[in-house]
Amino acid sequence: MINKIRAIQSSNKKPSILVIGDLMIDHYIVGSASRLSPEAPVPIVNVKNESVTLGGAGNVVQNLVALGARVTVAGVIGNDAAGTQIIEILTNEGVETHAIIKDDSRPTTLKTRVLAGSHQLVRIDRETVDEVSGTVADKLMNILAGYMSNADMVVLSDYNKGLFSPALTQRLITEANNQGKKVIIDPKGLNYEKYKGAYIIKPNRKELAEAAKTERINSLDSLKQAAKVIFEQTGTEYLVVTLSEEGMVILSELTHKLLPVKATEVFDVTGAGDTVLATIAYFIAAGLTIEEACELANHAAAIVIRHVGSATTTIDEIINDMEKN
Repeated sequence: MINKIRAIQSSNKKPSILVIGDLMIDHYIVGSASRLSPEAPVPIVNVKNESVTLGGAGNVVQNLVALGARVTVAGVIGNDAAGTQIIEILTNEGVETHAIIKDDSRPTTLKTRVLAGSHQLVRIDRETVDEVSGTVADKLMNILAGYMSNADMVVLSDYNKGLFSPALTQRLITEANNQGKKVIIDPKGLNYEKYKGAYIIKPNRKELAEAAKTERINSLDSLKQAAKVIFEQTGTEYLVVTLSEEGMVILSELTHKLLPVKATEVFDVTGAGDTVLATIAYFIAAGLTIEEACELANHAAAIVIRHVGSATTTIDEIINDMEKN
């Protein structure tokens, strides 16, 4: 396997991935708090620094860039400062952003977290989660037909922020399938029927249980029963279910394969699902099988969950992790 990855790395052909998703900014205000406000029983935060990073589908994009993919991003942002920041960050990373549409009627999703040291005091969200209008959906479809033809793989990163209405999601998947492009989806919400026709759907255990209306998934049998519900709803070829510290399982309607987790220490699972999604998409686009791609995604997840906060990894780090295990 390592020789296969090195061959991908040494070839000059970078997989071309089209990411369609909910774009957002994560804004952090970090300071110290040593006293309460005289105005209300809340701490006063003396701000030391502020930072902004890409959130939502942007984390998938950054993982793909770190692996070496050529990435085009599509989505909807507001005509505002946060939207401008998203375009700037993506452009600086060499990502194609011309398929991102500005919608004057909605703000860019902006999540502001106020921390005293490492303790989060409050999160302030500025967003609209209403479905995008028919006009915006039509505009997006008109732009994307051309970009899909140049992509090796289409990724849908759904964060339930209004982009993936059932109608638009089906139009996107149908267009990709008509062009012979595989679609891999990170799902959100309870309506998986809108993902009908996808090649891979990648929920975590909790998301799968909720979508399949199962109380809990605590065994391989209950996992397979829940998966059966989703296969019936979507006709997807594969479900890849992430199981946090237990690894992941690849299911088709006929078979399953459990991949135990590669991590020795788990510090933070934030963003690990985005890393798994990006790694599977990258390596399938590069010509590997789904089993090989998931095996590599397991190593990638093991690397990023050793870091605090959302992180990315590289092919060299994945090879290094494989050589150790």
